[in-house]
Amino acid sequence: MDSNEENPPSQEISEGLAKIKTSGSVFYNPVQEFNRDLSIIVLNTFAKQLPQSETPLNPGVKHENGISILEALSATGLRSIRYAKEVKGVKEIIANDISSKAVEDIRRNVCDNGVNDLVVPSHDDATMLMYKCRKERRFDVIDLDPYGCPSIFLDAAVQTIKEGGLLLVTATDMAVLAGNSPETCYSKYGAISLRMKACHEMALRILLQCIESHANRYGRYIVPLLSLSADFYIRVFVRVFTSAKTCKQTLSKLSMVYHCTGCGSFQLQPLGTMRINEKNRQMKYGLPTKPPGGSCEHCNHPYHLGGPIWNAPIHSSDFLNNLQTEVSENFATFKRIQGVLSVISEELIDVPLYYTLEQLSGTLHVETPSMVAVRSAILNSGYRVSYTHMNKTSIKTDAPGRLLWDIMRTWESQHPVNQKRLVENSPGTNILAKKIEFGVSFEYHSEASPESKKLGFLRFQQNPMPNWGPGTRATAMVGDNKLEKRKKNQGKRKREQSDDNENSEDNKNC
Repeated sequence: MDSNEENPPSQEISEGLAKIKTSGSVFYNPVQEFNRDLSIIVLNTFAKQLPQSETPLNPGVKHENGISILEALSATGLRSIRYAKEVKGVKEIIANDISSKAVEDIRRNVCDNGVNDLVVPSHDDATMLMYKCRKERRFDVIDLDPYGCPSIFLDAAVQTIKEGGLLLVTATDMAVLAGNSPETCYSKYGAISLRMKACHEMALRILLQCIESHANRYGRYIVPLLSLSADFYIRVFVRVFTSAKTCKQTLSKLSMVYHCTGCGSFQLQPLGTMRINEKNRQMKYGLPTKPPGGSCEHCNHPYHLGGPIWNAPIHSSDFLNNLQTEVSENFATFKRIQGVLSVISEELIDVPLYYTLEQLSGTLHVETPSMVAVRSAILNSGYRVSYTHMNKTSIKTDAPGRLLWDIMRTWESQHPVNQKRLVENSPGTNILAKKIEFGVSFEYHSEASPESKKLGFLRFQQNPMPNWGPGTRATAMVGDNKLEKRKKNQGKRKREQSDDNENSEDNKNC
């Protein structure tokens, strides 16, 4: 990507086993080191599972029967060089970028790192390159890490990936995916986003349904291995397979989301159903017939409708188990990777979306209970509960919404809310007016504290760092250039308004 700055200074960057130089006109974001570290671990796990893999597999060595990788939007070439030096069993890596300056940097960095036999620089439009390769030269791995929305690359990518190949996709337009602009989300991803507490998981599930939609057009489908929300972006790792029969199951993997505008409760409505025909034992596909009512059963407020979203698992338990064996302290972001993967491995993979503790207590204006108390109450009622890596106060559970609100009503009976805060027909007032149906016990449950917490892992990342954020299109995020610009622009609008007011007063005095 070309920079708007004139003659930006060159920079030297060390990350992992790679050392690169950049002219400064090429995009680099140090916060994404976690992204690159995790991607290397995923690729090493994936390469070991392929039937054609050689034994032993070594990094930095060309394997004729190894994996071929396309990094379609390579920028500095750092990611491709790290893949070449740190991923085991690589045959070839294409490091492509549409910017001629970026490709110059890639060529120089590939040579300086001594990976000429593994990394091939490419100067092309990413989409056109994939379309040209989709017939005769498919890739085992395609990595799409664009600035913003990745959807324009997906049609070409799902055609160019090999059978069972691995597709890595990043999206950084979180404002769109998290509900700030649902109409834009629909035009880009084919789904309506919602402003809800579980917006980060909703974003992941919107991206997954978008990839599935593109794949289905060619008789292909996806199997998610790992789906991650981190910092300012989401990233998914999916395998792509071909089967027209399996594509028929997609409707049952997608749901619309009914989200209450009052209390934040949600219900999912699958687009399709599947059941086994008892006579011939064949799968029978159908359409659902019972959507939620016109208003929320808990607080009587109306719903917003969002989706469709992916309602099937967003992680693979088997892959996660294999992935954790590849995690090494040699990675700079080891503690974060260890913590995030431990939380993900504890997530309920068959339960879409989640509530948050502050959402439940805030709706009733009641004193916030401890997370252990709420999790114990759910477990004591015979239901499952977990955190999600996306929110440190998350409550992901298969318990019905009625139980969650009964837990909060029981808590409120022990910690009464100030009656002045209960406005007529407010969500909290309407919820507290309903009778408690479930017997609720806050007695401590042994599974209320997850193993990752007991082991003291870094489960939820603290931010921001100095260069935290997605950056600006076509602007290098190297060194202090961006920080200096931020300091210069800080308070600019207020200063301009002050100057305008002074000029207005001067005009009056004239």
